Amino acid sequence: MRRLLAFAILVVALGGFLWLQATRPAPQAVEVRERVWRVETMQVEPAKLRPTLKLYGRVEAPDRMRAAAPVAGRVLDVYVRDGERVAAGQVLARLDPRDLEPRLQQARAELEREIVRVQHDREALEQERRLLELVEARLERATRLQGARAGAESAVDQAREEVIRARLALNQRNQAIAEHPARLELLKARVAEAERDVSRGRIVAPFDARISRVEVAAGDPVQAGQSMLSLYADDALYLRAAVPALYAAELGAAIAAGDVLEAAVRFGTKTFAARLERIAGEGDARGVDALLRLGQGVDVPAGAFVEAVLERPEVQAVLSLPFSALHGGDRIYEVRKDRIAAQRIERVGSHEVGGVPHVLLRVADSDRALEVMTSHLPHAVDGLAVEVVRP
Repeated sequence: MRRLLAFAILVVALGGFLWLQATRPAPQAVEVRERVWRVETMQVEPAKLRPTLKLYGRVEAPDRMRAAAPVAGRVLDVYVRDGERVAAGQVLARLDPRDLEPRLQQARAELEREIVRVQHDREALEQERRLLELVEARLERATRLQGARAGAESAVDQAREEVIRARLALNQRNQAIAEHPARLELLKARVAEAERDVSRGRIVAPFDARISRVEVAAGDPVQAGQSMLSLYADDALYLRAAVPALYAAELGAAIAAGDVLEAAVRFGTKTFAARLERIAGEGDARGVDALLRLGQGVDVPAGAFVEAVLERPEVQAVLSLPFSALHGGDRIYEVRKDRIAAQRIERVGSHEVGGVPHVLLRVADSDRALEVMTSHLPHAVDGLAVEVVRP
């Protein structure tokens, strides 16, 4: 009975287990889904665009003029200050005329004295010729008397000495008259030089300009050639900026071909237009300097450090994309039927669209429009499923 009871319990337990297993609820089937990445895209078409080049440099004024003191003297007045704009013909500073006019008066007096001297020499020339004739006649008489043994030999010697002296004086007078034109021209040049210095005593602006620096004040003593102030024409300003050697030949060829390359120059909060005019003839380790002429009316002081965005020559069949579209620097991803496909690229340059930097590039089949993924996915691979998020 004990064995039968144990066997019966075992059978009941096994039956209960089988019943429970048979009546348990069926588990739900697990559905495997592929992850879909939400991305942004951009429709782009090949176009003809201009890459740009960012440059940094200083503003130069090639027509800078330095006003120097013509002679040693003292500054009487200074009428301008640093940074002021002046008109052509405007008086900028003035030296004390008492330091300049005495030299002019002295030069004029020497010229007048030379004119009077030559008149006197011409009048004296006739008298010295007559004097020579007289002493020659006296020598002739003394010689005749000595030959007739009626005169002394000393009288003949004395007459010869007087003839020699008279001839020497006549030669000197002739020489002085012959040198008169040269002396006259020399003194006229001194008068002109003194008049020039007097006129330079009034420092006058030769053209519409901007004062760069004033180096003296009223009452200061100055030496001949000492700089008093400097100014430059602010309608002929240039930006000198170093261009990498990689682009120097390209820009030079564009200038030679007559291609006008514009630039936007930023100084503080202002932006000015400029135009590439020429490439410098010398270079260094940084590259070659490019000279960009600023437009007229630009309010930028000479020597200012500015930033410029220069256009490069146009390139054909390129795509403009934000830098976020680049993956690894050498490919982009095109969206095709909710999946992405890598496209190898050739970078051409960069430019700005609405102030946002964009990269210019080419792809193998660049003759058609592309829908390019602009969201940067570090793990992007060919065939990855994506969902385009529309703005």
